[in-house]
Amino acid sequence: MGGEDYYLELCERPVQFEKANPVNCVFFDEANKQVFAVRSGGATGVVVKGPNDRNPISFRMDDRGEVKCIKFSLENKILAVQRTSKAVDFCNFIPDNSQLEYTQECKTKNANILGFCWTSSTEIVFITDQGIEFYQVLPEKRSLKLLKSHNLNVNWYMYCPESAVILLSTTVLENVLQPFYFRAGTMSKLPKFEIELPAAPKSTKLSLSERDIAMATIYGQLYVLFLRHHSRTSNSTGAEVVLYHLPREGACKKMHILKLNRTGKFALNVVDNLVVVHHQDTETSVIFDIKLRGEFDGSVTFHHPVLPARSIQPYQIPVAGPAAVTSQSPVPCKLYSSSWIVFQPDIIISASQGYLWNLQVKLQPIVNLLPDKGRLMDFLLQRKECKMVILSVCSQMLAESDRATLPVIATVFDKLNHEYKKYLDAEQSYTTAVEAGQSRSNPPLRRPVRTQAVVDQSDVYTHVLSPFVENKISGLPAASFTTEKTPSSVGDAAQVCDSCADGIYSFSEPVPDPSAALLTRTCHQDPCPAQPLLHAPPVPAVPRAQRLQAFGLPAAVPRKLLSSRPPAVTGHAEETVNSKR
Repeated sequence: MGGEDYYLELCERPVQFEKANPVNCVFFDEANKQVFAVRSGGATGVVVKGPNDRNPISFRMDDRGEVKCIKFSLENKILAVQRTSKAVDFCNFIPDNSQLEYTQECKTKNANILGFCWTSSTEIVFITDQGIEFYQVLPEKRSLKLLKSHNLNVNWYMYCPESAVILLSTTVLENVLQPFYFRAGTMSKLPKFEIELPAAPKSTKLSLSERDIAMATIYGQLYVLFLRHHSRTSNSTGAEVVLYHLPREGACKKMHILKLNRTGKFALNVVDNLVVVHHQDTETSVIFDIKLRGEFDGSVTFHHPVLPARSIQPYQIPVAGPAAVTSQSPVPCKLYSSSWIVFQPDIIISASQGYLWNLQVKLQPIVNLLPDKGRLMDFLLQRKECKMVILSVCSQMLAESDRATLPVIATVFDKLNHEYKKYLDAEQSYTTAVEAGQSRSNPPLRRPVRTQAVVDQSDVYTHVLSPFVENKISGLPAASFTTEKTPSSVGDAAQVCDSCADGIYSFSEPVPDPSAALLTRTCHQDPCPAQPLLHAPPVPAVPRAQRLQAFGLPAAVPRKLLSSRPPAVTGHAEETVNSKR
């Protein structure tokens, strides 16, 4: 399998730490994304490393028993260490503050501490088997103040630091989940909800396992992801991932179901708003995008993998030691190892190898794996680092070797113009609100962020239209359209430019000077009257000459009427994962 086939990869610069062994214990802090290597209970040293930490933190502490959990507060100001099931020890890492340890026992009598979570630099939550306790840490007084508590039986818990939500598992079947939200010294109890367990024979007692639940923010919304190993329907035995939307206000609701079409051991990550499902048996992964169109049955939307299953790109581990740099080759990393531990949203840790990676999505290989250009563009427009890939797709559509039909080209430009217009509308609304004195409203106004999905006309001119037209004008004679309506001449180059301007016009946007000049130049090079760009249902149409004059351009050649809005190209090409193990 060539490197161009892998659309998932491990980051180039992982966090490297001492491997787990009988003397060295390894812990991970999901809030700060830090790895703690604790040797001999801390007596011989503690080393803390994170992806964003330029320098590791090293210190020693007294060996007062086995360390069950260790985490820094946000901003690394206070260290919390749990050694027993009854109390948590604290130590200040603030300049000019005493570094003597101080201890806080849980308030509930006979309760056992399951763990703790920092929600800010001075606020911490104890989760016990009998409830939840919210404290404020007072480092200068070396003490804690109880802010709020809530009593209920707890089986296990999960924390999403990005949303500051803690999920508690309750009831005998462990499938009733109680969320709590933390913000600025307050603890809010959200509506509880029930996870639907798969159907099972009466003799079998099922319960919800912590390893089958994940929490992640997808497209700005918090979801609870449930890995259901057996479908409730009788005609399907494949596993599926059920997404429950957990809002700040209102009840939790089941929204999406991701069809895996296979069984076995799975792990979940969320990367760039994509749900990544790893399958250990086949050592492959698939990705899902809940923004893409799925099958809606009236209550939930069913999704299939966006792309065929692929392995994570092979990774080479450098051999340690100065002599090994020149004499030994890197060692291949064992992917999908049983020693891998996955954390949200995109963390993969191998404690046995001593590495922490961030999982990443590679967009360029996806271009050739998703042939439907309309669906491909819908997918790319949602990704963070998408602009250059989008522009390369546009150039590829016009290339001699992989040219697209004019309706497809028009659809792609329409999607780009729609995204651009959406950003301009948001910017205009923000400007209007600021001028009207609403900048101090509650919540405060936020200026729209210009993401890479905002591809303006100067980008298209520089990377797509200009190279395409220069190639047509310099190397090809004028000719009419082919029967497949693919651009193959100077005349067709004019229509491609015209389709771009047509999309701009339909969104009432002025054509920038470079694009306008290119359009005029191309029209002067076109001696032939062109055919209609699209055969569309009757919609309000504008003569080309009128459009060009509206842009302040000469109407170089009379043309037929073009629809002001090209229709969308429907249909999507999906490849599902083979259900056979």
